[in-house]
Amino acid sequence: MTTSLAGRWEAVMMPNYGTPPLAVASGKGVWLFDPDGNAYLDLVGGIAVSALGHAHPAIVRAVSEQVAKVAHTSNLYLHEPGVALAERLVGLLGLPARVFFANSGAEANECAIKLSRRHGARDGRTEIVAAVNGFHGRTLGSLSITGNPAKRTPFEPLPGPVTFVEYGDADALHRAVGPRTAALFLEPGLGEGGVVPAPVGYLRAARERCDQVGALLVLDEVQSGIGRTGHWFAGLAEGVRPDVLTLAKGLGGGLPIGACLGVGAAGELFAPGDHGSTFGGNPVSCAAALAVIDTIEAEHLLDSVKRVGEHLAHGLDALSGPLVAGNRGVGLWRAVALTTDAAGAVEAAARARGLLVNAVKPNAIRLAPPLILTEADVDDALPRLQAALDEVG
Repeated sequence: MTTSLAGRWEAVMMPNYGTPPLAVASGKGVWLFDPDGNAYLDLVGGIAVSALGHAHPAIVRAVSEQVAKVAHTSNLYLHEPGVALAERLVGLLGLPARVFFANSGAEANECAIKLSRRHGARDGRTEIVAAVNGFHGRTLGSLSITGNPAKRTPFEPLPGPVTFVEYGDADALHRAVGPRTAALFLEPGLGEGGVVPAPVGYLRAARERCDQVGALLVLDEVQSGIGRTGHWFAGLAEGVRPDVLTLAKGLGGGLPIGACLGVGAAGELFAPGDHGSTFGGNPVSCAAALAVIDTIEAEHLLDSVKRVGEHLAHGLDALSGPLVAGNRGVGLWRAVALTTDAAGAVEAAARARGLLVNAVKPNAIRLAPPLILTEADVDDALPRLQAALDEVG
């Protein structure tokens, strides 16, 4: 069945992904099942998207009820799920803010780029500063601030000007962010860059420098937000107030949605007609996002993420063998660092043992499981991962 589906894929799909090695037929909780009936413990979570795992009753119920009422309105009309979700997000942020809904993280960051242009237009600022190895999306705008030459170069020239600085280097950031800078874009921890947490004090230094020169601080929490680190927002957990915050991935629990929050004056930069999205803030996706937030609160998943994340970290500390260089991360957002570029082989070996992990970099394995992961799930996963490391090493 999987082989047949792969052949059909190759006949009709563009080759930008290559052919995925696994077909998925269904899921339940932290488990996925292929068409042949094989089960896989999912530590990828749809790349940090499936916050409540698969087929969670709260999302199933919310989506079913909403689609039976109205599935789409465009941006021409009001609807309760969209307004309620915006209110919830502003409430969670705890700061005066305004919300724009999009369909993805890249689109949320496109909104943030346009806000930075509006901000910079007041005194002729056009430059954006971003981080080496940072990732903000694959549209031309979001790609322009993605600090990965392999992704950028084939599509140049890109919008600019953009200056890239080494992530975590506060002195380099201080030198780069100046009077010409409209905005500084940072992730609270590099996601696609290999799950690299920001050094202590780095985000505070970024906030201080932006305040000194009048630039916007944009925190891309597409991967880190909505509980991934055990906090609603990773930046605020460090006491850092953003001017703009972008969200997606786990917000919809599997339904496509992104959000850009402009804090304070940054939320007032757009005039009518400045930006829009036909599908953004779709009522079905908004209903799913409300169910995600409600469930995280009702089931105390922020505390669970911290507890299970620590249990996972201790287990990763115990991994051994010549391939293991260490591990890093926070909450349920972790990476196993390898001594060689063997991540692809480890991912394949783990998959053969019924464990899904992600070779995010040639020498790093990313773990971004559903937030409902338990300590028992961790204890099931780690021997499979150790066996995969032993086989490849």
